[in-house]
Amino acid sequence: MTTIAGIRKLLTTKQASCVELARQYSDAAARENALLKAYITLTPDEALYAAAEVDAKIARGETLPPLAGVPFVLKDNISTAGLRTTCGSKMLESYVPFYDAAVWESLKAQGCVIVGKGNMDEFAMGSTNETSYFGGARNPQNTERVAGGSSGGVAAAVASGTAVFGIGSDTGGSIRQPASFCGIVGLKPTYGAVSRHGLIAYASSLDQIGPLTTSVEDAAAVFDAISARDARDMTSHGSEPVSPKLTGDVRGLKVGIAREFYESLPDDIASALDFTAKTLEKLGATLVPVEFPMLKHALPTYYILACAEASSNLGRYDGLRYGHRAESFGSLDEFIKKTRSEGFGAEVQRRILLGTYVLSAGYYDAYYNKAQLLRRAIVNDFTRLLGEVDFLLTPTAPITALKFGANLTPVETYQTDICTVPINIAGVPAVSIPCGFDRDGLPVGAQLIGAKFGEATILNAALAFERETAGSFIRLPDMGVKL
Repeated sequence: MTTIAGIRKLLTTKQASCVELARQYSDAAARENALLKAYITLTPDEALYAAAEVDAKIARGETLPPLAGVPFVLKDNISTAGLRTTCGSKMLESYVPFYDAAVWESLKAQGCVIVGKGNMDEFAMGSTNETSYFGGARNPQNTERVAGGSSGGVAAAVASGTAVFGIGSDTGGSIRQPASFCGIVGLKPTYGAVSRHGLIAYASSLDQIGPLTTSVEDAAAVFDAISARDARDMTSHGSEPVSPKLTGDVRGLKVGIAREFYESLPDDIASALDFTAKTLEKLGATLVPVEFPMLKHALPTYYILACAEASSNLGRYDGLRYGHRAESFGSLDEFIKKTRSEGFGAEVQRRILLGTYVLSAGYYDAYYNKAQLLRRAIVNDFTRLLGEVDFLLTPTAPITALKFGANLTPVETYQTDICTVPINIAGVPAVSIPCGFDRDGLPVGAQLIGAKFGEATILNAALAFERETAGSFIRLPDMGVKL
């Protein structure tokens, strides 16, 4: 397992050049991608160019930024000028943006080395990565299992060691759930902490960009690098650096345990969460039983709001401006209809139709307006709870990684998001950390939920747990670069 600090040590002590590292990571990504499908597009030329720039800075004796020379993977719904950005969809199979997303600007300025664009569920709609037009990413922990969705390719790349860190997006759990499935760390920041400029939208009031890493300290370092305020995103606030605040000390903190999140959990997941709670208590935190009665309303609220926003956001893909275009048609209406039918997969079509339905005349008040009222109630519940405790501890998901082709119904798939969607509805931060294994040896994730802009609190508690357990729950397969 290689961390950001490990890469930096190799570079600053000149044990390896950045070009050598970039070549090794690019070769490993290409080698493993035939099986894992972690990447949609590999970018070896861009990696070597960025690496050469870092080597030149080292030769000149310049001080390197914190992430300089670190190989990483970027989710394929984040715009990269001159590099294909597909959103995992036939609709954008050949799309090449003309501008960079804000996070990519920040990482380029740091001197990061992009290995490739990570595989994902189509337009970030899915919980297994299997809705990707390019085929779903496989889990490095067990390649018969899914990597999770929608940032599954990013998680698979990091967990396989073909990237040191990854950048994903999270609309209802799409960073945290694949992090849980693949046994790594995934941070969903506070809504507004990271600019969404250049993130191809699914549901604009819920989407947030964040890191996937193999350690808590790496997650904090990447968050610090991408959390600047951006005037191009009117919801952007930025965030103060959190890395200097990490002490690993949780003495005196109150940890909320809401029973609603633990109902009907499989025994092995419940045992892993119980161990996590007892470990935090052993380290000096206090466990506080709390109630979150609005949890039962979270899934319908989320899917009504997310699908309504998706219906609006994806209306731009009509074949007239960019993206896939139908080749044969008899009228403009038929052209648009065929373009969208051919370009979008079944799950995306399903969510667009649901969103259009709840926004239509006669149903807006019955569904969309009620969902907005419920959203306010969920926000109020979180405000109340996080005024009583410092953070909440819940499972990240009520399951571990599913088998490929499990063929759950759409409703069964949506139900796997029960622990993650409330966080996006409320706009608060949450981090998933590995905390155990199920009976099949698959990773289990624990989720720490904080108050708005409380990333330092949850990352500090995560670090305390990671140090106490000596990182024993991060067991990555030997697939990537051998340094």
